[in-house]
Amino acid sequence: MIRRALLAGLALPALGRAQTSLTGRPITLVVPSPAGGGTDFSARLVAEAYGQALGTTMVVENRPGGNDVVGLSSVLRAPADGTTLLCGYCATMTARAAIGGLGDIQPMSDFQAVGQITDTPQLFVTHPSRPATTLPELIALARARPGALNYASAGNGSMHHMGTEYLKHRAGIDMLHVPYRGTGETISDLIAGRIDFYMNSPPPLTPLVREGRLRALCVSSDARHPGLPDIPSAAEQGFAGMPLNVWFSVFAPRGVPAATVALLSEKLNLVLSDARLRERAAQAGALVSPSSAAQLAERVARETDFWRETARVAGITAG
Repeated sequence: MIRRALLAGLALPALGRAQTSLTGRPITLVVPSPAGGGTDFSARLVAEAYGQALGTTMVVENRPGGNDVVGLSSVLRAPADGTTLLCGYCATMTARAAIGGLGDIQPMSDFQAVGQITDTPQLFVTHPSRPATTLPELIALARARPGALNYASAGNGSMHHMGTEYLKHRAGIDMLHVPYRGTGETISDLIAGRIDFYMNSPPPLTPLVREGRLRALCVSSDARHPGLPDIPSAAEQGFAGMPLNVWFSVFAPRGVPAATVALLSEKLNLVLSDARLRERAAQAGALVSPSSAAQLAERVARETDFWRETARVAGITAG
């Protein structure tokens, strides 16, 4: 029942009529967060080519506020005809929903899955002035000074928040949570040395690591990131099997015809097959990872269950 709306985009009839209904009609791809973050990067990575594939233009529009609720609400208020889409962040579509952080919005019933854009392990960073150069060293520092270190996030239910709380619970450490309104503000304080630890998808952090303004501790995956081969994996540092990948995907609001959703999914995957686009993403530290609408819908359901249980065990609430 809860997966019905997400799976509704799987029907394939009448693609020709859907193509005709979208051709020449501008499409807005809503990013429910400020410019400069991973959601914004993924949306802008595909927007131009995606619009062309659909026979129209696609405009990325940032509508931040309310832990992404402002942007999600704007998509749900728009006509359900496929001309207003959401670039969804994994934590918003799963973790925030799991802890009740989206108010009345229920991603699994209010949105339909279209397809995934990127799926990337997180990059763990600290300021170069900190004595920790690896994840185990940071954990040892946190154990020696319980509650003295802090970490940044984009608010309760963000992947930075839920992921770090997962790490804290697994490592048996305590760090102070410092929520921010956007990636730009967070990075400013990171560079200034006011934040001890931060995890995020690589694109906004990779240039700063390469410039030496931030220190990379590891990536959150079991294998090294192919675009960041010099940075060790979490598994190499004794933390294998961390489910902390960050993904960004396209969603349509409920009510968009199944044929239109199917067309949107087909054209998104066509765009993501382009080698130049994949290379552009890799250079920024992001990994293009297409999916079917069904695969994305199942992932949303599975990760919502995971984060609900994680929040229960760790005592995480939306407040």
